[in-house]
Amino acid sequence: MKAMTNFKDLTSKDPKIKYGCAKNLLATTKDNPAKLYPNIDFFVELMGDENRILKWTAIDIIGLLSKIDKEKKIDNLMDKLFGFLNTGNMITANHAIAALTDMALAKPEYQKIITDELLKIEHYNYETDECRNIALGKVILAIGSYFDRLKDKKIVIEFVEQQTKNTRNATKKKAEKFLRKYKK
Repeated sequence: MKAMTNFKDLTSKDPKIKYGCAKNLLATTKDNPAKLYPNIDFFVELMGDENRILKWTAIDIIGLLSKIDKEKKIDNLMDKLFGFLNTGNMITANHAIAALTDMALAKPEYQKIITDELLKIEHYNYETDECRNIALGKVILAIGSYFDRLKDKKIVIEFVEQQTKNTRNATKKKAEKFLRKYKK
């Protein structure tokens, strides 16, 4: 249990200790977010870390903490999370998509603004077009997790319809499945 909250292990030179600690912190957040919520400022700072794995871990934890964010501390982080969508790095974007999805599910009042930001991914540049296409597939799945609760569904349907022409087969299939389920 000690390793789960020993944040100093994140600075270890031993990758097994460093990344084992990150993994334990994520598991703790999934199982008991209230345990790590008092340390939210630490994770906000960690989102700026040069080590991408630690940054991604922090992004994931912030998303998971949104479920219990009664103090609305995470509400002020939306712009930072939105910024991660357009860094050119697909993995960073995918972690931000997941965190924003957690937020959209936990805080329905932000679903529209989160959806609007996720739809912009179509116009962002990543390492390759294929990376962008992977991120677009993640967006389809993300919005699908709360689509029933959206008021303005038309813009999402139009976005997903465009993705039926995506050059990545997996993204195209996600779009087709989404439309079969939601287009009426």
